[in-house]
Amino acid sequence: MKLLIAGGAGYIGSVLIPRLLDRGYKVDVVDMFWFGNHLPSQVGILNKDIFQLSGEDLERYDQVIFLAGLSNDPMAEYSPAKNFVFNAAAPAYLAYMSKIAGVKRFIYASSCSVYGYTENELYDETRPVSSRYPYGISKLQGEQAAMQLADDQFSVISLRKGTVSGYSPRMRFDLIINAMFKTAMKNRIITVNNPSIWRPILSIDDAATAYIRAVEANRSLSGIFNVASGNYTVGEVGDLVTCAIEERLSIRVNLCIKHMEDIRNYKVSIEKANNVLSFHPRGDVKSIVRSLIDNKDKYEGWDNPAYSNIESFRALENGVHIHDMVGAAS
Repeated sequence: MKLLIAGGAGYIGSVLIPRLLDRGYKVDVVDMFWFGNHLPSQVGILNKDIFQLSGEDLERYDQVIFLAGLSNDPMAEYSPAKNFVFNAAAPAYLAYMSKIAGVKRFIYASSCSVYGYTENELYDETRPVSSRYPYGISKLQGEQAAMQLADDQFSVISLRKGTVSGYSPRMRFDLIINAMFKTAMKNRIITVNNPSIWRPILSIDDAATAYIRAVEANRSLSGIFNVASGNYTVGEVGDLVTCAIEERLSIRVNLCIKHMEDIRNYKVSIEKANNVLSFHPRGDVKSIVRSLIDNKDKYEGWDNPAYSNIESFRALENGVHIHDMVGAAS
């Protein structure tokens, strides 16, 4: 089977693709390489913009995975226009062209951010979505565009992922657990802006597993699936990150608890993914922290802007390439 992964050189793709190669898949990537290239040498590269891909480009692939776009709320709010182009229009176009080209399955990287702010209820995929902010809106638009193309010959699977954290060769420190780990290691403090807010957390290894389960699902299967390693309050995440660091490194970490308002609050059921995709997560907050600790000698400066999507994006807009940022801790 041959796969094309849009945005495959990013945070998740850099973990997923080696696992796909180990399972015998042939993988090509179409990517703008905003954040560098950490992929194995055997990965094929399409040097095209997604909107330049034609049916002829896509007809050689069995499945297409969309991991591209602007990731997280700060990126979306920094550039709402680009957010809607990359997160809504791009997957809609790629899904449409994939179907025209005879691709058998399209897998879309959606987000639990589509649920917006909920009142401490466990949400499954049948519950209404209510995001009123650019990122969640755009992810839902991309999902809806792809899902409406599904039929007996074209499978579409949308994975609504929890907040992903953990070590990747294309590292990020702008994700909840990774950010807490960074400040704990750098300043010996973790700041929790609102301890009562709920978040579904997804280890990056479990995220890769979810995509593998989608790739290997029955060829006729389509649907939307929540995927997470577990639901936690942000206060509990802070406690668990602190505990994992202190247990492993014997470092004293202080917690700073605030009570700021938040635009997102949701916890999700993954029962459908359990039963239909056979997705059974193995990660939790402590295992995520252990992966960050095990790879801590690979980080090139805690404040390196290359490890933050928004800082990298700002630098690119100012003409600074990612390679010039590596090793340049501020």
